[in-house]
Parts: sequence; structure tokens; C-alpha cells
Amino acid sequence: MQQALWYIPRPSRFPFSFETGLTRYLQGSHILSILRAGSPSPFTSIEVIARRSVPANPDAKVEVKEFVEKDTTKWTPHVASLSPTPTTWFSGLATTRGAAGGFETQYKLEHDLNIELAKAAKEAGTKTYVLISAAGANVKSNFAYPRMKGEIEEHIKEIGFEHTIIVKPGLIVGDRQESRPVEAISRAIATGMGHLYHGLKDPWAQDADVIAKAAVMAAIKVEKGEVKDKVIVVSQADIIRLGKREWPASS
Repeated sequence: MQQALWYIPRPSRFPFSFETGLTRYLQGSHILSILRAGSPSPFTSIEVIARRSVPANPDAKVEVKEFVEKDTTKWTPHVASLSPTPTTWFSGLATTRGAAGGFETQYKLEHDLNIELAKAAKEAGTKTYVLISAAGANVKSNFAYPRMKGEIEEHIKEIGFEHTIIVKPGLIVGDRQESRPVEAISRAIATGMGHLYHGLKDPWAQDADVIAKAAVMAAIKVEKGEVKDKVIVVSQADIIRLGKREWPASS
């Protein structure tokens, strides 16, 4: 897998790739932590494609290799050169309008680069693509951001991976390096409601680590052949089921 734009893992038995976002995408770090820990993840090696190096983890059980490059135009050639080819690609590539300097640039970074990297991964032989999207993604939306997220989903599906997993969280709860004031207030409300009763929070807001576990669990089910659908949509309810109820308690 990859971070920063994404982490890409390479396994001896299950090749895997991961990329993370241009602005440190919250669940990206959680996905990497889960993959590094090994079981229940079947992936035995990870390669990270990022703009900056990921934090060291002396307790990691799975090897992590990094391709650290601030110039994102060099990422696609690197993906094409990976050997062995990752079987699974996790993508949480995202940025904000403010960080990008405007929506046009945000679209190029979040949509165009995502699609470019996904096409390179498909051509290289990657079988499964896991996209961290958003519950409000809608290609027909009148609003630019959810429309962009919807277009990313549709254009990823058009690439034709053997399996495309689309994870659609609601409000992401957890500490973030970048946060809009309204989002920060909403997360505080969600956290407070969750302390009272998880059922007040789970339908509309999910913890970043739970989202990450759901993404990995969906990929595990595909690897094991338990899910054979070409396109798997992981809704907010599915995130709670996969990332909480079905995730091994000891992991």
C-alpha cells in the first residue's frame, strides 16, 4: 500500500500496494499500521509511495519499503516498474481545496492523479483496487466536491480491475493535521455522542481506525475468495460491521 499519496506493499505471497494522500490522509496511517502488524492481514510486504517518509515502527512485523518523492509526476513510472506486481492497491489519495490552492488544482491532484496511478497499477497487473471515497460521493451532485468524488468512483470502476472495493465513510473521527472548523466541531459532537452510545454516532460518523480495518477486511475477503463481486461498495453500515463486529478482537 502507499501513504502520502499511498502506500504500496509488495508481498512475497500476496503482492500489495498502498498510496496515501497529498495532505496526510487520516485513515491512510491507520491502514499502514494494520498492514505492518501482520495478522489478520495476509499481505507480507508493503511498499509506500509518498511525498515524505512514514514514521518508523520497530514493532512492525511486515516489511515496508518506501518510494519517497515530492514530484508526483514520477509516481506513475515507479508504479509501472514495480516487481513483483502488487496484487492489491489501497488508495486514500486526497487533498483539500485550501491546501491545493483552488478546486482546479485539487481536481488534478485528487481525481486525475488517482486515475493515472490506478491505470498504471491495472496495466502492471494489480487485481484488486481499494478506494477510500466518501458517503456523499455523487457524480450527479450540484456541488463540486461530492461530484468530483463520484467521478473518481465511476472512472476507477471503468478501468476494470478484477475487484474494485469502494469504501464510503461518513464523517471521519480522529485527529487530523488539517481540519476545517465546521468539521472539527462536528467531530467533537460525534465523539461526545459516541461516548454516550455508539448507535448515536455510527450511522453518520466512523472512527478512522474502524474505517481502515473495514478497508483491509474487505480486501482480505476478496483475497480469500469469500467475495467474488467485481464491484464491492462498503457503506457506513458495512464499515461498522467489517471494522468492528467482524474484526478479530485480539488484532
